[in-house]
Amino acid sequence: MSRCLGLLGGVGIGAAVHYYEALAAAHAAKGEPLPLVMVNADMPTGLRYVQAGDLQGLARYLAGLIDRMRAAGAELAAIPAVTPHICFNELSPITLLPLVDIVTPLADHLRTKGIRRAALFGTRFTIESAMFGRLAGIDLVKPRADEITTIHDAYMRTANSGKGAPDDHRALTAMARTLIERDGAEAIIFAGTDLSLLFDTDNTTFPSIDCAQLHIEAILRAQGL
Repeated sequence: MSRCLGLLGGVGIGAAVHYYEALAAAHAAKGEPLPLVMVNADMPTGLRYVQAGDLQGLARYLAGLIDRMRAAGAELAAIPAVTPHICFNELSPITLLPLVDIVTPLADHLRTKGIRRAALFGTRFTIESAMFGRLAGIDLVKPRADEITTIHDAYMRTANSGKGAPDDHRALTAMARTLIERDGAEAIIFAGTDLSLLFDTDNTTFPSIDCAQLHIEAILRAQGL
């Protein structure tokens, strides 16, 4: 049996559902049950820490939730959202479970594909921090201020509602084309797992990289599947 995963939900309910479905399907395809425990974080609480720049506070909050999953039998943990990884360096030393990082598999994928210039779709915090400064060697196109607001607002509407809206899909598709044609981005990085509610293989008409899928594959490897 694969290692028991602690999945920290609530930091995007739709994202946690997406991860759960993908992980369950991968285990079913191997004929194995999915060993899983989950805990629900409070998104407004997490956002307050992020907006205040209190990474230590955010790390302590998340560590407490991860410790509850450890007590329930989890052997490793994952956060199915990009923005909370802003405190990854603060969180790793204070949690007793190994964390499956979301940035490392993305960096590895970009190097493998030879992509040098890309743009981020996600929350304002992810975009403005350039994926937390952990994508060395990648030239990240920074959208203009009003464009960042458009991307952030569309993302938050999706995350808060747990479903994608056609207007947001159209707006972000147009934005992607602008960043590719105007700014020379080679691909759009979906740096927010709730974007899976807006984009899939059938309705994405521009080069893209799905952080959530790369993270899910890393989790499965860490579970030993």
